[in-house]
Amino acid sequence: MIIYDGLINCLKAKGINKTQLAEHLGISSRTIAKIGKGEKLSKKTLELIANYLQCDVGSLYREVSDNNILQILRDEKFAGISGGLYHELQVRMTYNSSHIEGSRLTEEQTRLIFETHTVDTGDGTPVDDILETLHHFRAIDYVIDCAEEPLTEDMIKQLHYILKHDTKDSTLSWFAVGDYKRRGNTVGGHETVKPKDVPQKMRELLVSYNNKSEYTIDDIIAFHAEFEYIHPFQDGNGRVGRLIALKECLHHNIIPFIIEDSKKHFYYRGLTNWHDEKGWLTDTCLDGQDTFIKLLDLLDIPH
Repeated sequence: MIIYDGLINCLKAKGINKTQLAEHLGISSRTIAKIGKGEKLSKKTLELIANYLQCDVGSLYREVSDNNILQILRDEKFAGISGGLYHELQVRMTYNSSHIEGSRLTEEQTRLIFETHTVDTGDGTPVDDILETLHHFRAIDYVIDCAEEPLTEDMIKQLHYILKHDTKDSTLSWFAVGDYKRRGNTVGGHETVKPKDVPQKMRELLVSYNNKSEYTIDDIIAFHAEFEYIHPFQDGNGRVGRLIALKECLHHNIIPFIIEDSKKHFYYRGLTNWHDEKGWLTDTCLDGQDTFIKLLDLLDIPH
């Protein structure tokens, strides 16, 4: 649901009502009615109103979710609260997800980057490790912002772009940042879907997934496994896959899971053997859900 308290306050300060706003800007009464119903206005309309009222688009409204965890993340993100769920999710998920993929940054260095935008490595840490850490923070923000929207190919590609832009990989003409891979790749010596087949496989996966009427943690784990089997991007598939899982858990009011770096061998085993034995990956992800529950308990957040 959308709450337009910022817009209402701006109108009061300007001494006009919604009907007068519509007349000034040539907006239809149907569009204005959406404000009272808590429906989202188009980006173009919001920008038109913000320009007229001389304020930022983001100050006009706020999204309110029935999902307590998602609402807390949005509130703390908007307010810039330190030490809360948003803060700890950013640090813990970014550190673990990046370390699984080989980042050399420690958890303390990751925390320092998030909290102060500085880092003192002193150990020859690659610049890309630092850049991709910053990008992962922004990717989690993107997930929180669009959590309740249906999962799409464009959204998945945007996550890849956020993670990989400005890195060394982005200088390679064939790497395709924000788009599907152009060269074949393997995972643990196993062949993945060929580049020419990726678009079709991704469309099939999304159609099958989005056609469900109800979603469970098992559905999200299954999507994650099949996504990694396709391996649609040249690199960054693991991080994108885990971000998608976070988004879908928040979308469907399911407690998310954080795969800890210390469990990565179990995680890889589960992915590798998914088609023969689904229990291994499921158990690892449920263990990651327990990790998130411990964080909620630490912060005294009901679940």
